[in-house]
Amino acid sequence: MLEQLREAYKNDAHAREQAMSPEQRLHFHQVESGPRMKDLETWFKKQFAERKVEPNSGLGEAILYMQKYWNKLTLFLRQAGAPLDNNIVEQALKMVILHRKNALFYKTQNGVFMSLIYTCQFCGICLASRRFF
Repeated sequence: MLEQLREAYKNDAHAREQAMSPEQRLHFHQVESGPRMKDLETWFKKQFAERKVEPNSGLGEAILYMQKYWNKLTLFLRQAGAPLDNNIVEQALKMVILHRKNALFYKTQNGVFMSLIYTCQFCGICLASRRFF
């Protein structure tokens, strides 16, 4: 299962390296990743049909999740420009949650620095390349 997903991500990295247009990337994924994803979908069904995996096990729950959202998870095979995952959104949400947690201590020196850092990140300022002291 992981190998099939790894190959889809390798294909996506290759498409980025080649600076493919969204349409070229879509066609590339349909040819290269499509059969792998179809094999993965078949493997999911086979695991339950042959009773190799219990639905309430960790793997079984992961398979059920993938089956439930299969159309959304494979949108990159049907729509030009669709991303492979939503990691960018999840990273942004994690920053918001961490900032909200840290904002409880906004009157401390740490809270002030965290607010400053997040404001700079939001504005696209790279702090790592600048020396302030």
